[in-house]
Amino acid sequence: MMVSRNVPVTVIGGGLAGVECAWQLARRGHRVRLFEMRPVRTTDAHSTDRLAEMVCSNSFRSDNPANAVGLLKREMEQVGSLVVSEARRAAVPAGDALAVDRTLFADGVTARIAARSEIELVRAEVETLPDAGEGFVVVATGPLTSPSLAESLRRALGDEYLYFYDAVAPIVDAASIDTSRLYAASRWGKGGGADYLNIPLTRAEYETFVADLLSGEKVPLHDFEDAAYFEGCLPIEEMAERGIDTLRHGPMKPFGLPDPRTGREPYAVVQLRQDDLAKDHFNMVGFQTKLRTGEQQRILRTLQGLADAQFVRYGLLHRNTYINGPAHLDRLLAWKKDPRISFAGQITGVEGYLESAATGLLVGVTLAQRIEGREPVPVPFSTAIGALTRHVSEHSERDYSPMNVTFGLFDEADVPPIRDRARRREEICRRALAAIAEWSRLALGDRYESRDLDADGTGG
Repeated sequence: MMVSRNVPVTVIGGGLAGVECAWQLARRGHRVRLFEMRPVRTTDAHSTDRLAEMVCSNSFRSDNPANAVGLLKREMEQVGSLVVSEARRAAVPAGDALAVDRTLFADGVTARIAARSEIELVRAEVETLPDAGEGFVVVATGPLTSPSLAESLRRALGDEYLYFYDAVAPIVDAASIDTSRLYAASRWGKGGGADYLNIPLTRAEYETFVADLLSGEKVPLHDFEDAAYFEGCLPIEEMAERGIDTLRHGPMKPFGLPDPRTGREPYAVVQLRQDDLAKDHFNMVGFQTKLRTGEQQRILRTLQGLADAQFVRYGLLHRNTYINGPAHLDRLLAWKKDPRISFAGQITGVEGYLESAATGLLVGVTLAQRIEGREPVPVPFSTAIGALTRHVSEHSERDYSPMNVTFGLFDEADVPPIRDRARRREEICRRALAAIAEWSRLALGDRYESRDLDADGTGG
């Protein structure tokens, strides 16, 4: 479907997918109307009106290029990603992970979007899907889609509209932590070697802590809702219910974290990660929870060093909305029923902020080609970006669920049969970066290769 170059693309949602999509269009000269409902309407998880507000500091995970998520960052950088560029500007120490100061990150993204004359930022709630005569539309409202728009989507998509529950971790005021009871270390000495504060637990302390979690009062679900949790972000109480050692092999694993005071690994460990550049706040790593706030105070303050802990943010549980991608979307993330409408971000069934931004990047690049009268070039499934779109568009409809990027999603049909796992993944990464470079050249055209690049070459 073709529209005039003068007709703006409507992007609904100012999260990471929405801003990345708008950015990719704007830096190619296309006008965009970007809707963000905050502060007119708030959500259960957000606390500001900034674009691309995040609720977890380490949301970009590993920065190792040999990992699937590290490869995804490099692919996005090749195409000039706003999100990855700003994440690097706002980075805080986190071993080999890319963690950010969430305030600086959101401020940076908001400023960059506001500086683009091609983008009109509208602070209003979109309650229904726009009519067919309004040009291209991108639904990037994320997991916290407003109830009115969610109902509009449910009517349009039918019973294959899905959801799951997600939880976020508490954040502690640094001044209230007794650091003399803790030790600084990164797992296996990665990154700076001492980027995390670690709370050691003996076996007795660990088993008592698990018992407290199991007996703690939780926030109940509504009677008509099922507890459909995303496996990659389970509440700690849910993990504890799966067996006494589950937490010890999950967020409380001590492996690679010897206590320098004893030279031995504790029985279990709770990690605290710097949440902002000023080191005023620390995030409790992997401690997403649905405990009531009073129970969070009572139970978490039993940990060494947290007896007087003051919580900047308590953990919470919220319902995430997503669609059955394979039932409704093609490999370009356009709605099969009406290709004028595309979807991007977690609402498609990708999990994670970086993955959400990657789908926004793909949709932005795709729409730029359509507006310019060109047939969009599909991204190869042998790349990290392509692997995500493959999951969203070609997975079985019957057991579809949200996924982070993993090597298991890649098309490896043309990869040589290398037995050594590390060498094989190295070859997968090499091929993926070469494929993204070629896709970018074909999809964007030579005239865009040097347009609007920052001095650091990250595509500003």
